[in-house]
Amino acid sequence: MTEPLPPGTAMETASVSAADAERRLHPMSWLFVLLQQLKQFVVPLVALLVFGRGDRNELWSLIGVGVLVIVSVWRYFTYRFGVVGDTLVVRSGLLERSLRVIPFARIHNVALEQSVLHRLFGVAEVRLESAGGQKPEAEMRVLKLSDALALEALVRRRGVAVEATTAAAPEPTPLLALSPADIVRLGLVSNRGLIVVGAAIGGLSQASPRLMPNLVEGWAQWLLGWASDNGADSPAHLAIAGVSLVLLVIALLRLFSIVLALLQYHGFKLSEAGRRLTVERGLLARWRTSASRRRIQAWTLREGMMHRLLKRRSLDIDTAVAEQQNQQRALRELAPVATPDACDALIAHLLPRSSWPRLEWRALPRRAWWRLVWPGVPFNLVLAAVATWFLGAWGLLVLLWLPWSAYVARRHMRAAGYAIDGELVAVREGWWRRHWRFAELDKLQALTLTRNPVDRRCGTATLWLDTAGAGAMAPPLRIRFLPDAEARALHAQLSRTMARRPLRW
Repeated sequence: MTEPLPPGTAMETASVSAADAERRLHPMSWLFVLLQQLKQFVVPLVALLVFGRGDRNELWSLIGVGVLVIVSVWRYFTYRFGVVGDTLVVRSGLLERSLRVIPFARIHNVALEQSVLHRLFGVAEVRLESAGGQKPEAEMRVLKLSDALALEALVRRRGVAVEATTAAAPEPTPLLALSPADIVRLGLVSNRGLIVVGAAIGGLSQASPRLMPNLVEGWAQWLLGWASDNGADSPAHLAIAGVSLVLLVIALLRLFSIVLALLQYHGFKLSEAGRRLTVERGLLARWRTSASRRRIQAWTLREGMMHRLLKRRSLDIDTAVAEQQNQQRALRELAPVATPDACDALIAHLLPRSSWPRLEWRALPRRAWWRLVWPGVPFNLVLAAVATWFLGAWGLLVLLWLPWSAYVARRHMRAAGYAIDGELVAVREGWWRRHWRFAELDKLQALTLTRNPVDRRCGTATLWLDTAGAGAMAPPLRIRFLPDAEARALHAQLSRTMARRPLRW
């Protein structure tokens, strides 16, 4: 039987056969597919329009655009999708036809994206993602917004048949919302300004390869000229000029970071409907992504120096979606910035059987602090030698890094630890930038006990705990510098627990 869509949506109940259940994309979908394909040709096309001279290159470019238009329209007329029972059926192609039958149970994440153009047309791009693939199970460009939301509701119900007369799906329960002040704080604690600067440098370099070198040379000449006018022989003036320039760059980066945070996280809302979490955010472009709570594989609670000044933390998760090239569409940030109490309450709500935040932490050996320092000692000595060669005795100041790194390592080991209760295994590390990394015992897929030559010499070991879908930017879930006997006992304990409990994917 064909599963009906929620009543009141644009996608009404079809008949019982798969063929009758098939629907087309939005009539303007071909335009969005064309624009997506033309992105890689934007710069050549602009150059052609500005500098073109009517030669045969222009003719070939026009032919290429015409081919893309035909392909986009072809895709619209040959793409069909429909809901049959607890599966989604997708047909595409005319000469080379393909049929994909996707069970709703396989879909782990639903992502809805709306650019400014999408919002003008009242449409959305839908991506249905699974844990095992490097690309989406299905990608629909584009659907009417009401149809996209209806499809998301079907996935949220996981293919359970719902008659047209039944009550609508439960209303989402809000868990967290960011105010404009919170988003400003997010811009202050993040380094997203570097993204803006990097994009600007790349764009300027494409427009004029000599523009950035000329700007750097101009800034250097201005700085040296100011120092010369105010006493070139005085190191104090050079220091003031250098510090002022650094502070100006930091201020601009923070400003760019705030602007980018406002664009990306305006209207951030985290809500829960049944067992599914949904995040919606964005000012000009809107993202809406959802995933089942049971797809969460690991958690990361972060706290940097700026976080502590603002009394905030960030809470991220790893889901079972393995697509790495579209991380911004994945449900990854549950709380981009929030108070420590709000983060703890959110974790306690989503992991009710755990004892977070009242875990019993076990400290790691503090005497292992030197192992955090010694890998950088040879580099520091080489750097000090090079600096002394060029700067004389002033180059020896580079060696001040050694006592500072030793102090940081001691503070790091003082704060490091791990905890295990009946539901969670957790690790905490860091001092200047802290993080808490934890996962449910039911989500552990593998345990690895490793010992390098230094471990064998010191009688220690490292225990690695692997889960599915670890984020590229997430810290590893590991317990370092454990005494060998303690590491083996912990490995045996967790192995027995994993053997008794089924893996919850």
